[in-house]
Amino acid sequence: MLPSSSPSDAASGPLHGIRVVELAGIGPAPFGGMLLADLGATVIRVDRPGARQAGNPLEPSLDLLARGRRSVTLDLKSPAGLAALLRLVDGADALIEGFRPGVAERLGFGPDVCLERNPRLVFGRMTGWGQTGPVAPRAGHDINYIALAGALDPIGHAGGPPVVPLNLVGDFGGGGMLLAFGVVAALLEARGSGRGQVVDAAIVDGAALLTTILHAMRAQGIWTDSRGENLLDGGAHFYGVYECADGRHVSIGSIEPQFYRRLLELLDLAGDPMFVDGHRDPAAWPELRSRLEVLFRSRTQREWCDLLADEDTCFAPVLSMGEAPDHPHNRARGTFGTVDGVVQPAPAPRFSRSGEMPLRKPPRPGEHTREVLAEAGLTAAEIDELVGDQVPGRVSG
Repeated sequence: MLPSSSPSDAASGPLHGIRVVELAGIGPAPFGGMLLADLGATVIRVDRPGARQAGNPLEPSLDLLARGRRSVTLDLKSPAGLAALLRLVDGADALIEGFRPGVAERLGFGPDVCLERNPRLVFGRMTGWGQTGPVAPRAGHDINYIALAGALDPIGHAGGPPVVPLNLVGDFGGGGMLLAFGVVAALLEARGSGRGQVVDAAIVDGAALLTTILHAMRAQGIWTDSRGENLLDGGAHFYGVYECADGRHVSIGSIEPQFYRRLLELLDLAGDPMFVDGHRDPAAWPELRSRLEVLFRSRTQREWCDLLADEDTCFAPVLSMGEAPDHPHNRARGTFGTVDGVVQPAPAPRFSRSGEMPLRKPPRPGEHTREVLAEAGLTAAEIDELVGDQVPGRVSG
């Protein structure tokens, strides 16, 4: 069975006591596993034999999405490796995998096999296109999923092409976070029903879900398919990014009237009828944006911070990833942390009673193979036969 806790884990976090087996991958599924581990679940990551996960450009010691787990290496194409995985599944509350549809079944650990052994198991499946549908068997990446979901087209400037929003909207927001949410929801349901189930988390579904408010605005006639001309896509002069005199940028989000009025006061524009009346007049937004572009280029980012940062204008400087951890607000909240000299975002959200997990470094692939398999009930001889020379230090006795 899967061990209930790691010797190095503190008894904290709202998911403490939840046991998860994660089949190693790249991108969204590891992010989902990271979220579960960050919130206190015991997550055992099953890596392939070898130093690095296929397709992963990161050195294992810097693969932050793998933090907080213990790692075992198993060759799932071998009978012994598959048998060891199923022993781990026997004692797990959940399993998560990010293979294409049908791969887990071909390898011998599909939902039917696992749920027959462990009827309470939540089987989390992370794919781009989902388990069903005409495109389900095809390869893809974040950019493809958000394109088909209608989440890519609205992002960008007027008259220009769609702008790729890194892989935040698909892999992580619409993918790994949806997977973790679905797994936790299914675990809650299993407590009452005593039955597990399959969670089909598809990035195309999650990315579409993130656009819900845009569909509502479109139905109301206050959102068009013209990129860069709407309330939240940079079309509004009071909601966007402006370049400063030093080449840095600031963000303005003064949507509500009271915040917009205060912004105009601080910019000495409260007496300008065009700005006063143009808050809800999309036809005036392009000219007003052009005027604000000139104004914001008249001072440096620091000067705009001195004027606006302590006011209710919905303002913030645009910080680089290197600068963000040092901002006073982020430092006060502990939004970022450091482990072995590597800066990274801290677990979130915060909980008032159940505690927080500390930041923990990623494991080396196979670092905990012997101890985890021993805790799962395999004998020393079985472990020696299974891992051979893959992990240093043979088991004796």
